[in-house]
Amino acid sequence: MKKLYLIRHAKSSWKNLTLEDFDRPLNKRGKRNAPFMGNLLHQLGVNPDIIVASPSYRTRKTAEIIAKEVNYDKHKIDYYEDLYEASLNDILDTLKYLDDKNKIVFLIGHNPSLNLFAQEVLDFDENIPTCGILEIEFSCDLWQDISSKNSKLISFEYPKKYE
Repeated sequence: MKKLYLIRHAKSSWKNLTLEDFDRPLNKRGKRNAPFMGNLLHQLGVNPDIIVASPSYRTRKTAEIIAKEVNYDKHKIDYYEDLYEASLNDILDTLKYLDDKNKIVFLIGHNPSLNLFAQEVLDFDENIPTCGILEIEFSCDLWQDISSKNSKLISFEYPKKYE
C-alpha cells in the first residue's frame, strides 16, 4: 500500500510584478494557510516518509512550513526541477522512481500539473485550490505500479473548508 498526499503550494503574492514567477513569495493568506494545513496533517497523525517538492520559492516555503508542522526535517525535503511547470509524465516519473521503502509521500507542487495528475489517476475533476491536499491511496507495493486502476481518493482538504 502506498499513500500520496498531493499538496498545492500556499497562496502566493503578485505584489512585486518585477519578480519572475519562479521567485514569487507567499502572501499573508499563504503564510496563514500553510501552517494551518500542516497542523491539520499533524493532528491526523500523518507522518511522511519523504517530501518532494518543486523548487520554486513559494513551493519551497510551503514545503518547509508543512514539514515543520509534521516534525519532518526541512533539510531532507527533495526538490525536483521537473516539478516546476510539470507535465503529467513529470509527476508520474518523479513518483515511479521513488524508493519503495517510502510508503507515505508528500508531493508539493503547482496547478495545472496537480489537477492533471488527479484527473488521470482518480478521474477527479475539481480544482485543487492553493494549499489544498488530496490524500490518495494506491493498492500496490511499488511506486512504479501506481495507476488509475489501483488508486482511491481518501480525503480532500483545503483551507476554505475550515473558514
